[in-house]
Amino acid sequence: MRAIDVLFEADARQVGIEDLAKQRTVTSTAQTPLPDAAKQFALLYAAHAADIDDTIASHSEAWTLERMPAVDRAILRMGAAEILHGNGVDSPVLLKEYTSIASELSTEDSASFVNALLQRIADAKELLG
Repeated sequence: MRAIDVLFEADARQVGIEDLAKQRTVTSTAQTPLPDAAKQFALLYAAHAADIDDTIASHSEAWTLERMPAVDRAILRMGAAEILHGNGVDSPVLLKEYTSIASELSTEDSASFVNALLQRIADAKELLG
């Protein structure tokens, strides 16, 4: 969740994820420093941002990345980063987690949208090996 917060804030403020993550390890709007694990997740997306955004855009049906609600965009970016470049957590586990996060942070429609889009990305990754 904290990594998603960093992606959301960086997107909203139009600042670099690396700089914001570093800043949040010292000071935080949540009054607690960003945990190292959350920082590493945010940096995982940052290291592959262009590839991940292209993948999300190419698997999205009828929604451009720019038209997606900002919170959904942050959730999708983090979910796709974990699916494509993460440490090997099974896709079904990640899909369940990110769908749950979307239900909590966004709308019920967003949860099904996030689930479907991340499922398409996970399926494509499996096909490509």
